[in-house]
Amino acid sequence: MDSPIPTRIVPSVEPAARKPRQVEGEFRALTEGGARLRVAGEARDDPLRLLSAGYTPKYQLELFNTRFYLANVRQNPDVRFFVAYVVQERSGKRGVDIYPRIFYKDNSLIWRSASHYVSSDDEFWIGKGDVSVRLEGRDEIVSCMESTTDLPLEIQSALETLNRQPRSIRTDESAIPLVLRQAPSHRIEPYRDFVEPRRKAAADRRNLINGGRRIAFFTRKNDPGSLKIVAGFEPDFERGIIEAGPLISAMYGGTLRRFRVISKNRKVQYMFFAGPNHTWIVPPQATTTELSSYGVRTVDVIADEDLFVPGYEYHYLDEDADPPVHVSQIPDGFAGEPNHHDDTRADASRWLDRIPLIREFKRSTLP
Repeated sequence: MDSPIPTRIVPSVEPAARKPRQVEGEFRALTEGGARLRVAGEARDDPLRLLSAGYTPKYQLELFNTRFYLANVRQNPDVRFFVAYVVQERSGKRGVDIYPRIFYKDNSLIWRSASHYVSSDDEFWIGKGDVSVRLEGRDEIVSCMESTTDLPLEIQSALETLNRQPRSIRTDESAIPLVLRQAPSHRIEPYRDFVEPRRKAAADRRNLINGGRRIAFFTRKNDPGSLKIVAGFEPDFERGIIEAGPLISAMYGGTLRRFRVISKNRKVQYMFFAGPNHTWIVPPQATTTELSSYGVRTVDVIADEDLFVPGYEYHYLDEDADPPVHVSQIPDGFAGEPNHHDDTRADASRWLDRIPLIREFKRSTLP
């Protein structure tokens, strides 16, 4: 029987100490030496088109056995993103595969790897990874598991550092269709190349965190004080803070701090964000070392998604629907004022500030 996926607790990585031209030269040596560029988007028939179009790598990161090459950060009307190249050895064969991907920044301030995209005259939507399916009566409800696209917590600081380097950021609406596979408007679920490594990892139950069950959940709906965490999976605020660092967000009022904290049993890791008026948690990750060609972990940590509401979350009236429909991802009754930069998002601190875990984090960690 194969061994389960190894685990490691490591400091956050930093960009390689090489000049952009050196990184570009190293990457071109890979492509000229026979490495295969495996593009999912419009550039699939001419992969080197990405380089001739200006998406040449300038920076390099390395985590476990995966290298990440990144072009300069770009912006379109919807997202801030990098064209990234995930470099992995071919399993069971000689040679190297290079997977162009889009790494983008979500409004929760976490960097993600897009699984695919949908675009039409009245719609633009970036694929949020794997899905869950449940029955409500006779209806089958398909929901995105957005955390499956979260890039490793170990590279989040480096991505933010590279995001802040350019004095100006180029507007770009060409990269996403060149790199990502376009899905029909009805397709929420990702394609096989995203899903298959996850299914393979889950097939060995030794890889499952808490046996595939939730590590944290609310025992009563819409009651933030009812949070329960399975013994051992609590963040270790006393001895488990791996790193703390700053970041900047206009939406959240300026400078924030980001904390990466390991659990008491060392099986999962958390990331807390603390700003002038908001504190929240992004979904925890395993400490497993296997990454897919999308640069994301193949092993999930399952927990109640209401624990991971960001400081500002969707809460608005969709007047384009017929009839208009209220959209909210904040627990009922806890939405505050709309954000000054994005009026489709409301303040969720009424919910967050009542969660015992966030209270403990503030008490033990914040000045």
